[in-house]
Amino acid sequence: MRFQHSIKTLCRVLKVNRSTYYKHFSSAESTRFKENKKIKSYILCLHGKYKKRLGVKKMTHMLQSEYGIKISTGRVRRLMRSMHLPVLFSKKAPTYSDESSKKHYHNLLNRNFNPSLPNLIWVSDITYIRVGNKWYYLCVVIDLFSRKILSWEISQHPNSDLVISTFKKAYSKRNFPKGLMFHSDRGSQYTSCAFRKILDEFEVVQSFSGKGCPYDNAVAESFFKFLKLEETNRKTYSNIDDLKISLFEYIDGFYNPKRPHSANNFISPNNFESDYFKKIFLNLCPLY
Repeated sequence: MRFQHSIKTLCRVLKVNRSTYYKHFSSAESTRFKENKKIKSYILCLHGKYKKRLGVKKMTHMLQSEYGIKISTGRVRRLMRSMHLPVLFSKKAPTYSDESSKKHYHNLLNRNFNPSLPNLIWVSDITYIRVGNKWYYLCVVIDLFSRKILSWEISQHPNSDLVISTFKKAYSKRNFPKGLMFHSDRGSQYTSCAFRKILDEFEVVQSFSGKGCPYDNAVAESFFKFLKLEETNRKTYSNIDDLKISLFEYIDGFYNPKRPHSANNFISPNNFESDYFKKIFLNLCPLY
């Protein structure tokens, strides 16, 4: 408009002093403005690099980790909000309960989610994901030490076969560990005779959440929350192959090797385990 009408006329119509107008166009950018502009560019880079999966806390950590920028989460939140970055929402994962059973299942884990060693405590759960007009069921096994997803399987049926297959895959990958505790909810898949027989054969101690208490299996519930928030709720799947590729890219390509985890001091599960085994090796083979 300033190229179509005189500045005097525009200022009179908009009721703005001409001195204010000229000050606006002639003033230099403040140091804070320049800093924010630079940080915004880094936020956009990280936002794209991690496929829009980073929230405020993790964005703050990655700014420091990758660019050496140490700022508060509040400032990152304000900058992200000013950039109108999309907000993601998650849906509550379903719980499977064995309502008809009158047996008592012991909660041996008792919410002690931070074991000191790998392969001491594994947790597992099942969630559902829509593919076209059908529902598919995802089962995962997680090592509480590093929060690493040891194995995952997809099935059209949330039955004991799904749980057995996922557990055996994890057990084989970890070279058949001894002294293991396996924790889950009281779903019929986990309380089935077939699955409990497998655990007995491998001398695995089984632990169960309290009835209707998802907080007892909070780590698995949290993983599903962020899986849906950062991946599956943002996509539609036309077939099972699309879903498998998506899960592989998220779990094996992002979550385990790259995603900073707050329980690991913002280190990815793979790197957290790698650092642990390096320390063990150095203790066993000190350099002289």
